[in-house]
Amino acid sequence: MERIVVTRFSAMGDVAMVAAVLKDFQEQHPDTELIMVSRPFFAPFFADIPRVVFHPIDPKGKHRGIGGLIKLFKELKGYKAKYVADLHNNLRSRFLDVLFRSSNHKVQVLDKGRAEKKALTRRKNKIKKQLRTTTERYADVFRSLGYPIELKNTLQKQHRLIPEGMLSLLASDAKKIGIAPFAQHPYKVFPMEKMKAVITELARSSNVQIMLFGGGKSEKQITETWSNEFPNVTSLVGKYSLAQELDIISHLDVMVSMDSSGMHMASLVGTPCISIWGATHPFAGFLGYGQSENDCVQVEHPNRPSSVYGNKPCLCDDIEAIDLISSEMVVEKIKLKLNLQ
Repeated sequence: MERIVVTRFSAMGDVAMVAAVLKDFQEQHPDTELIMVSRPFFAPFFADIPRVVFHPIDPKGKHRGIGGLIKLFKELKGYKAKYVADLHNNLRSRFLDVLFRSSNHKVQVLDKGRAEKKALTRRKNKIKKQLRTTTERYADVFRSLGYPIELKNTLQKQHRLIPEGMLSLLASDAKKIGIAPFAQHPYKVFPMEKMKAVITELARSSNVQIMLFGGGKSEKQITETWSNEFPNVTSLVGKYSLAQELDIISHLDVMVSMDSSGMHMASLVGTPCISIWGATHPFAGFLGYGQSENDCVQVEHPNRPSSVYGNKPCLCDDIEAIDLISSEMVVEKIKLKLNLQ
């Protein structure tokens, strides 16, 4: 059985997209074993993929600095892999690539399409067109190693166990809506007052259960404030592990997310996602695997997008791009998706 070392250390959404690609890869190549190298937190993304061995990287501990990467290389070399698929293409992964090449391993590196993305996001003379998707770019790395792969790019609903404490919500006949209202970069985040208006309108229906997802303390405070106002809104922030969150998302009728990890987690378990786009744009190639562009909420403007990651402001006629979207637009898209009155 041929082994391939696969490296992608972060960020959360990107690692989730790697998992989506590896699922298709392993279905089409039953004679391979993949050694997935990433941060320990992301291990649940790969737990149900056959013949994937997860090898954690500890960049702040034993794998810190050049000495730590040499130690990681020695650990990975023990798998006796034939190839290396670098799906990150950053300083750490490229240093590992040099070490693997020096020991006669064939290495292929992700082409991030930087020139195309720069043309898409620059202020003047923008070339606004659909770029190659990130998942296809990942697949290209394996193709370059000699492994043909055809991505299905369709949602495949997973049947997962319901975590303890969630049976009454997830087994009900109500429409189950997940909302992940946060993102790493501020210019991708739908304004909180508008998101509250979305939740308020949806919560009017007696046939709806809304579950809120997020990460830190400040996010938990916001979501718990909302959940305390409505009997059919529940904050899940800080209550479940990443693996359990995937279990919960698999039972939702729809997920609502920014251009962020919530969308990609929904893709992994086959749940459709209504995604909200401001400074970024699906043209950059980060739409969730299997998700539909028809489910994107965005307002087209010549200045969009300003960045690939949402870390730069995107002023559209002196209005931030995400502010062009109204709460009514989001509610309408959700109701249409779920056939709600």
